[in-house]
Amino acid sequence: MAVASPPAAGTKVMTYAEALNLALREEMRRDPTVFVMGEDVAIWGGGGVFGVTKGLVEEFGPERIRDTPLTEAVIAGAAVGAAATGTRPVAEIMYVDFMTLTMEPIVNQAAKMRYMFGGKITLPLVMRAQEGAGRGNAAQHSQSLEAWFAHIPGLKVVVPSTPADAKGLLKTAIRDDNPVIFLEHKVLYFTKGEVPLDEEYTIPFGVADVKREGTDVTVVGIHTQVLEALQAAEELEKEGISVEVIDPRTVSPLDVDTIVTSVKKTGRLVVSHQAVEQGGVGGEIVARVVDAAFDYLDAPPQRVCGKNVPLPYAASLEREALPYKDDIIAAIRRII
Repeated sequence: MAVASPPAAGTKVMTYAEALNLALREEMRRDPTVFVMGEDVAIWGGGGVFGVTKGLVEEFGPERIRDTPLTEAVIAGAAVGAAATGTRPVAEIMYVDFMTLTMEPIVNQAAKMRYMFGGKITLPLVMRAQEGAGRGNAAQHSQSLEAWFAHIPGLKVVVPSTPADAKGLLKTAIRDDNPVIFLEHKVLYFTKGEVPLDEEYTIPFGVADVKREGTDVTVVGIHTQVLEALQAAEELEKEGISVEVIDPRTVSPLDVDTIVTSVKKTGRLVVSHQAVEQGGVGGEIVARVVDAAFDYLDAPPQRVCGKNVPLPYAASLEREALPYKDDIIAAIRRII
């Protein structure tokens, strides 16, 4: 029987949700201007729908862990005002689908205020939400909308795929003086990994992580698709196909250099995300690579994305609409 290796020194194995909780807790202890607001973040269900804010109200009190009315536009508007007047709000929107109700304060105000005031104010605002499908939450609770926000100048967009990245990136987001859209994935909340316990552990934005090195094809994955790509790489290794897996970690800013460097080595590119293919960040990544490394490509880049349909409720139909490991393998086989 295989024996699991102990965690590395200075780390602890925890879930993605627990890593986010730790990041919030550490930043609130470090900076008294940080506070959390959102629906049911304090009292219901032990800290929100997925428990990310569990136990925070007991340590920091209801003034800094604030339950709000069920109105996303008010949450966003209040957070923008609080950020503009000297605090660092972390606002939680229960599902990214409801960010549609926050677009005016986020897109028209938060994204532009620092620029329009000539840099005279900062806007240290984090908008957290969870996105994605795979739990049968149906069409109004399963979308992946990172491309919407990446399209807006003035917003930074974060998409962590591992517990360690979740902690390091959220701490960076809270310390940033600009508005950050921090998108978690509901399927990843209960995945586990080693997380550094160093309270100064942060991950800079715009720096991709090579999750696995390879020489035959580059796969860029977002959120769950990083894990699907790693599984595909393991399976194809048995056939002698070497897959490099890259996790951008932030889609705005996007680390184009790391992706292009990888494609120049492998000559092939596959991009995978759960968001629908049409208008997704996969198209942006392909365009950037074609612009910077066209002469290095040995085959047309492939996109492995969600189908252009609303997400079904029925598990069997939802599965048909989403990309998985076998779809990534099929895309790789088309260009190898």
